Amino acid sequence: MVSLIFLLWLLQSLVPLSSFDATQCHSKGQRHLYHDGNVLIAALVPLFYVFDIPFKNNENPSLRYKMRSYQFSLAFIFAIEEINRNTHILPNTSLGFHLYNIHSNEGTTLREALACLTGFEKVRPNYECRSKKKPAALLTGTSWATSALTGRLLNLYKYPQLTFGPFDTILSDRRQFSSLYQTAPRDTSLSHGIVLLMVHFNWTWVGLVLMDDHTGAESLSDLKEEMDKNRVCLAFVEMIPDIPISSYYEPSIKTHRQINKSSANVVIIYGDHESLHGAIMIIATQVFNKKVWVLKSQWDETSLTTSLIFDTFHGSLIFAHHHTEVSDFRKFIQTYHPSKYPEDFFLAMFWNTYFNCSFSGPDCKILGNCLPNASLEMLPKNVWEMDMTQESYNLYNSVYAVAHSLHAMALKQVQIQPHGNGKVYTFPWELHPFLKNIHFINKAGNIVVLDSPKKLDAEYDIINIWNFPESLRKKMKVGTFSPKAPEGQELLLSDHIIQWAIEFTELPCSVCSESCVPGFRKSPQEGKPVCCYDCTPCPDNEISNETNVDHCVRCPESHYANTKQNHCLQKAVTFLSYDDPLGMALTCLSLGFFALTAGVLGIFVKYHHTPIVKANNQVLTYILLITLTFCFLCPLLFIGQPNTATCILQQSSFGVLFTVALSTVLAKTITVVLAFKITFPGRLIRWIMISRAPNFIIPVCSLIQLVPYGIWMSTSPPFIDSDAYSEHGHIIIICNKGSTIAFHSVLAYLCSLALGSYTMAYLSRKLPDTFNEAKFITFSMLVFFSVWVSFLPVYHSTKGKLMVAMEVFSILASSAGLLGCIFLPKCFIILFRRQLNVLYHARNKAP
Repeated sequence: MVSLIFLLWLLQSLVPLSSFDATQCHSKGQRHLYHDGNVLIAALVPLFYVFDIPFKNNENPSLRYKMRSYQFSLAFIFAIEEINRNTHILPNTSLGFHLYNIHSNEGTTLREALACLTGFEKVRPNYECRSKKKPAALLTGTSWATSALTGRLLNLYKYPQLTFGPFDTILSDRRQFSSLYQTAPRDTSLSHGIVLLMVHFNWTWVGLVLMDDHTGAESLSDLKEEMDKNRVCLAFVEMIPDIPISSYYEPSIKTHRQINKSSANVVIIYGDHESLHGAIMIIATQVFNKKVWVLKSQWDETSLTTSLIFDTFHGSLIFAHHHTEVSDFRKFIQTYHPSKYPEDFFLAMFWNTYFNCSFSGPDCKILGNCLPNASLEMLPKNVWEMDMTQESYNLYNSVYAVAHSLHAMALKQVQIQPHGNGKVYTFPWELHPFLKNIHFINKAGNIVVLDSPKKLDAEYDIINIWNFPESLRKKMKVGTFSPKAPEGQELLLSDHIIQWAIEFTELPCSVCSESCVPGFRKSPQEGKPVCCYDCTPCPDNEISNETNVDHCVRCPESHYANTKQNHCLQKAVTFLSYDDPLGMALTCLSLGFFALTAGVLGIFVKYHHTPIVKANNQVLTYILLITLTFCFLCPLLFIGQPNTATCILQQSSFGVLFTVALSTVLAKTITVVLAFKITFPGRLIRWIMISRAPNFIIPVCSLIQLVPYGIWMSTSPPFIDSDAYSEHGHIIIICNKGSTIAFHSVLAYLCSLALGSYTMAYLSRKLPDTFNEAKFITFSMLVFFSVWVSFLPVYHSTKGKLMVAMEVFSILASSAGLLGCIFLPKCFIILFRRQLNVLYHARNKAP
């Protein structure tokens, strides 16, 4: 309905109704708005600013109104009227006000502060005060600089000053500003909240614009500390110099260029709207809507250029102090009409500008020929907002703080002078004890405290600006930030209702490097912030199952990394089994050699009466063949799933059987040598042969081997072990030898027996070769040495099943060397050269 009325009014406004030249009234200024009362409260509201920076459509300096600041005036008047209607606050005292509408510069602010002190429009020498009523307190804002300048002046006279601008640490210094009080809550946790917002949207590469003053330095330090904790980096930092607004153009153009060339899509503007006002106007007209702005406070949109189709700050996120809406304030604005407040010149001017109302004449009063039922609520959203702004809320609380202090002072005066007239005695400096200790709950239900150490951290509403086009602005609350909430719940956001800048069709991305997907880790780029990195694949058997991890995690021994290296898979348990091709081949070789050895033994038993079998001690031959038979069966203990028994039997059977075999070979070699030495005279050699002393070599050598075996098995016996690294995706069950020293000692002992046999065989190389085994034994020992000398380096260079297979192969190869070199030539003679296996041939061969 309101929109329809407004449309009809627009059609009606095409016909000029003004009977008086409105430019005369527009050029007329009104600095003061006064309303009498028993006690006055003064306020300096920065309603104008002179903007002389060249824009495209504005080449000349102009005076502009700050519509956002005009709401400060209404909040101030609303609070005064509400207190005057309240019978519980200053019941016998009426509050009046003196409202100074000033320019946004320090000179004008200081002049009006002097006027408030002296009571004169123009300051006279010695501050001669002729005003009957001076305000009890002065309310200032919104820039900290103007409040500080005024505060130093008022501090000379202990004049109470309440500032309704953003909280500033320098203004809380009681040594410099003992008469100044700040109404706004602290912003101590704001840096943490902004960084949490960055983390929530994964914005790790952001720009920062702030003032080059003490506030900017503190803010930069706080933000950097929070960003370092949360791995957020600054793409650039632009410090706007603290200079007059008329000189902002060049620095702001530099800032604009930095923002434009930066790859960061998110820019934090950290500062109050008064300090960064000029810079933001220039940046906004240049950057348009290509960045996401994160703002500490809301800007005065009416101060920006109106030539843009879309709002410059569309899609921005604003951290605004949370406060419950003050009841009746919206109704007050709806009914704030020139007919009700004819002394408000600015209201009349707005009615003429927006509702085509004509002025009555030089007195600039509004006639009634304008849009019916016109109100401030009908103004475009980019010009006027009905909700109480943050500064208006602070100004509202400031008026109440002064009123409560005056009320407390009046009660104290009544206690001191019970028969007094009940009026407030207004020496302003007497208010300080009451202002310092003021603590009350306002009409919105919030606690108001002026003493800085007692203030709590502010809570924030996160506002999203919607504007298509700029005159259809809407401020949507999309979240909250509460420093007092439990960890992890401080920031609450409704992502689905957030509108982003025109440049983005989805959630904006603002990172220096793209995210490293699972399976990769971040590798820092030298000389760049931690947010700039390369993505490097995880090392072998390490994974990363999250994005942007700094380090990969090694899989447990029982697991292995998949091909994408983003998940650990369970390893399969395996061992050298009979079903394995390698195990099957070794089993066949073992059984084949076992059968071959058994066949040779059968041949020797069958032809035991022949000379070639009887030669060189027939018993030792049978012992060696039987031992080799078991040596070929020994590898079967290495194949199949290991257990404790097989692990012990593997090494004990291998060592004992080969000790018996080699000691038997040694005994046969000694027998050969002694047999040919018996033809020479010598009672000792004859006794050795008659007593069969070489046969004792086997038990003696075996007993010597049993000693280290006993120590090995009692101190560090073999045990079941697993190898999780040799074969990808498998855990290999193997037998750990326990003591490697004992294992190598066994091999060394076996090699010493082989060396002894080789030496004895080498000494008998020139003896007659009929039925002489010396040469065969020599070759067999060479094969044995070759196998086990090659075994050691290859064994230690292999792992898993190959290590087991290597040991099995070495056992088979060395056993086959003994069998082949010693017995196969004899079998050939027995089976295929029987004419050589007779005593007659042996005698003819003798020298």
